[in-house]
Amino acid sequence: MKEIIVISGKGGTGKTTVTAALAATGPAKVLADCDVDAADLHLILKPDVLDTIDFYSGQLASIDPLLCSQCGSCADHCRFDAIRLIEDSVWEVRPEFCEGCGVCLHVCPSQAVGMSERKCGQWYISDTRHGSMVHAALGIGQENSGKLVTTVRRESAVLARKKNVDVLLTDGPPGIGCPVIASMNNADLAVLVTEPSVSALHDLERTIQLAAHFQLPAACVLNKAGVHPQTAEAIRTLCSSHGIPVLAELPYTSDMTKAQLSRQSITEFNPNRWNDVFESLWDAMLNLLDHPAPRHQPLIPAMNQIQG
Repeated sequence: MKEIIVISGKGGTGKTTVTAALAATGPAKVLADCDVDAADLHLILKPDVLDTIDFYSGQLASIDPLLCSQCGSCADHCRFDAIRLIEDSVWEVRPEFCEGCGVCLHVCPSQAVGMSERKCGQWYISDTRHGSMVHAALGIGQENSGKLVTTVRRESAVLARKKNVDVLLTDGPPGIGCPVIASMNNADLAVLVTEPSVSALHDLERTIQLAAHFQLPAACVLNKAGVHPQTAEAIRTLCSSHGIPVLAELPYTSDMTKAQLSRQSITEFNPNRWNDVFESLWDAMLNLLDHPAPRHQPLIPAMNQIQG
């Protein structure tokens, strides 16, 4: 089984649009949405949820009022101000402030404090019109998104093996932080979706460095290619200097917005224009999985190409 992850370095480059179009074309696949903080692939694919599983991570303190001696020691020692007095001599833990450190548990003389697993969100197994999908939603203000990403990837791989599917297509999170690192580790190919803007170029450089750190073969899709030709050329130069092929250059088009409004991929919205484009992209990606492009050090700093 081969896993292709689509990442972007920054939001708004068209990563999920590209992922949805790839989902609607190419070989049989299992889909995974690892953007657990702000998932949106489901908005296009409209999944039928088959199973919902609670995700627990970390600890949450609670105070038993029957055991509490009202001494206030827990509040005095809590550096996160997570324990408050809600009425006369009744102390309460505020979950949104609690970091699960356990200090209150250790300082309580009455053993009134308990620690339990914290529910941080949910993950789902679903059917879509383009195959099975594993996706998730992190709770508001919750942490440990990297662990939830790992759960989504693990369960999507289990589902792919169960269904005897050889390709796993993952919509990755934006940025280069913990969720992205969790989604890239041990993948087989990273598809870097970018656009010709200074911020996207800068973030593309960082994403390339991250892929190199994991020795992960990478390829690029340049979206909105004609918006700023000089920056687009800088992106091509950056990719070439790292040995990263640009597999597709997509024009700025209203098709993408119209497709999103109709909750379709662009290949469904306008198949005559886009099907061949993304079938060719699949051919190129599958060829790279069989014959990874060699990586080498950059020759020209890309940011120097957009002076003036």
